[in-house]
Amino acid sequence: MADLTHFDKKGDAAMVDVGDKEITARTAIARGRIYMAADTLKMIEVGDHKKGDVLAIARLAGIMGAKKTSELIPLCHPIGLDKVSVELSCNTADNCVDIEATAKVTAKTGVEMEALTAVTVAGLTIYDMCKAVDKAMRIGDIRLSFKEGGKSGTYEAD
Repeated sequence: MADLTHFDKKGDAAMVDVGDKEITARTAIARGRIYMAADTLKMIEVGDHKKGDVLAIARLAGIMGAKKTSELIPLCHPIGLDKVSVELSCNTADNCVDIEATAKVTAKTGVEMEALTAVTVAGLTIYDMCKAVDKAMRIGDIRLSFKEGGKSGTYEAD
């Protein structure tokens, strides 16, 4: 198991020094879901929500969330993202919206946290927009699915 990187020699929380790392192209993909009642999913799917297009608003919120990651996660480096995309799809078999975020950067540090934040904020936005009709919604299954670039190389989830 690798050593934890966000602690100094005394055990105090510390931002990782990336000053000597190489600038490389990096990509991360994260996925998650928000589960809901079938009627709620149908409302989203047909675009019948009084507040507007739930998926379009969640997509924008996810992108904005990725851009704000370093302001939300205390030891996360601020990076200039090259690209963030958020894809949402209604999954009637599992009564959920599937969320996938891809983040890309050319930098000294990776974009896993940005992709994960995009998925989480998109899910939270769907919850916020639909909570009046379905308080039992559940956000889950959020995980890093893929990453490439940097010293640790490529990772792909099972």
